[in-house]
Amino acid sequence: MSDPTEANTTAGSAEAAGSAQTADGAGGRHVRVVLVDDHRMFRTGVQAEIGQTGQTGVEVVGEAADVDQAVTVITATRPEVVLLDVHLPGGGGVEVLRRCAPLMADPERPVRFLALSVSDAAEDVIGVIRGGARGYVTKTITGSDLVDSIFRVQEGDAVFSPRLAGFVLDAFASTDAAPVDEDLDRLTQREREVLRLIARGYAYKEIAKQLFISVKTVESHVSAVLRKLQLSNRHELTRWATARRLV
Repeated sequence: MSDPTEANTTAGSAEAAGSAQTADGAGGRHVRVVLVDDHRMFRTGVQAEIGQTGQTGVEVVGEAADVDQAVTVITATRPEVVLLDVHLPGGGGVEVLRRCAPLMADPERPVRFLALSVSDAAEDVIGVIRGGARGYVTKTITGSDLVDSIFRVQEGDAVFSPRLAGFVLDAFASTDAAPVDEDLDRLTQREREVLRLIARGYAYKEIAKQLFISVKTVESHVSAVLRKLQLSNRHELTRWATARRLV
């Protein structure tokens, strides 16, 4: 896990070095990026793939593994683009977006977000786009395509993996569609994460391991979801989630 103070130091050196770190191999482009993902090995892999500034123009100035750390590092480093995982300890990517809303709205130095996730669930895609992210790509993306996506987001474009664009069009193109699912809106971000995993057939122990919480906490979240949605068991919950394309 990266230390926010370490990231801040990296940012300071980046400001001092400026465009001097950009080589001809990057085509004169330069973008400062923060990686937010709760898997350290994945962050290391992304850093190795895209973080060769002289070749790619991408300078990784900070990393974070959960919501609180992400907000701290992003605020301290003020990157142009944040690569944001959807599922994070502490409330998920949507919570990071909510707490960083003033940075996104800064007219002089806007911080832009590109979701980078293993999930291709419609609810995840729509949730982070509603939260203010400029795009959503899955972790199957190649390194060169990811670099290209980062620069496009830096320039203000919207970027999506091909099959995910349809989710966004379905959600926003029709003015007749209800903008909010009132039943789903009753659930917290963590309850939605547990709901989705239950609906996909995960056992409580598997959910606890994936979300870094205890089995008892998983049971509490499931009970809260069933109560809020007025459902009786996980089979009804699975049907409910499937009907809303959350699985």
